[in-house]
Amino acid sequence: MNRFMAFVKKEFFHILRDRRTLLILFGLPLVQVLLFGFALTNEIKNARIAILDNDKSPHSQQITSKLLSSGYFQLRENLRSNADLERAFRRGDIKLAVVFPTGFTSDFEHGRSAQIQLLADATEQNTAISLTNYASAIIRDYTTGLSPNVQPPMTIDVRSRMVFNPELKGAFVFVPGVMAMVLLLVSALMTSVTIARERETGTLEVLMVSPLTQGQILLGKVVPYLLLSFINGCIIIALGVFALKVPLNGSLVLLLAETLLFIFLALSIGIFISSLVETQLVAMFASLMAMLLPTIFLSGFIFPIESMPKPLQLVSSIIPAKYFITIVKGIMIKGAGLRYLWQPTLVLVGMSLFFMGLSIRNLKPRLS
Repeated sequence: MNRFMAFVKKEFFHILRDRRTLLILFGLPLVQVLLFGFALTNEIKNARIAILDNDKSPHSQQITSKLLSSGYFQLRENLRSNADLERAFRRGDIKLAVVFPTGFTSDFEHGRSAQIQLLADATEQNTAISLTNYASAIIRDYTTGLSPNVQPPMTIDVRSRMVFNPELKGAFVFVPGVMAMVLLLVSALMTSVTIARERETGTLEVLMVSPLTQGQILLGKVVPYLLLSFINGCIIIALGVFALKVPLNGSLVLLLAETLLFIFLALSIGIFISSLVETQLVAMFASLMAMLLPTIFLSGFIFPIESMPKPLQLVSSIIPAKYFITIVKGIMIKGAGLRYLWQPTLVLVGMSLFFMGLSIRNLKPRLS
């Protein structure tokens, strides 16, 4: 019995000395609880909205104040025209627009049909449905609170319209998110494993004494996966357009160029991971942890970023898939061009150069 207890004690000491084991035992559950408790919720908070108030009356201002004080909405901008409304939706600045027509107060106070139009960005159909339901309920509550005994026709007629996805098809959300997840995960995983395999099997030394330069070795590792992943991306786009009936309202050339840029970024991340690890197993684990979970949870693919706590919103700003999903939705569904998508594109370019620079710096000592 004493020998058994001594063996158990030894195992405890081994576990407590191994930081990686402690991280898996205690760190991973802690992160999961925090993510599921605070970030991973379908409840909408602080959604960005715009107000187009053509009436500019006390009633329209009071309804706007009631919407903003609910906690569900955050005013992004006050619009002046329908053209501003279209630009705001194409840029992706807003999720919902509230339009008060001219004569709204006059119609309401004189018993005529007073209308308010709600326009929701339905590229995220669940968010759009929730936001229109929230806004409609708040407007109805305003009418009831203004006069509990009011009877029709002295009411407000709230009319909702789903922009870009009137039929609320799930494929409009599914295709861009899956495309980002597959390309990022496969490209980064394959690249990180292939260089780690060369080091683990000892063939890296053979490459080092070959006539190839360091740049040629890195380029030779990247080019095949770049082309194969690009073909993979083209297949996903074709399936989305022809099988799932996702529209391609924007430029196909721009979409392919953005896809190629995102793949290059994913390959750069894969090379960076391979420059930090020694074995294929560690490379696969690091790629999965660094790519899969953040892409699913923090990119806006499933859960709205606006509803997350501020620290997690900051973390989401460094997730590459967040920007690529925005770009794909902008081109395919909204028909937006580079004029509206230059900001996320610039972020992807910056990330690509950053990770490639780190990768080259870390790999040079190992290839020399």
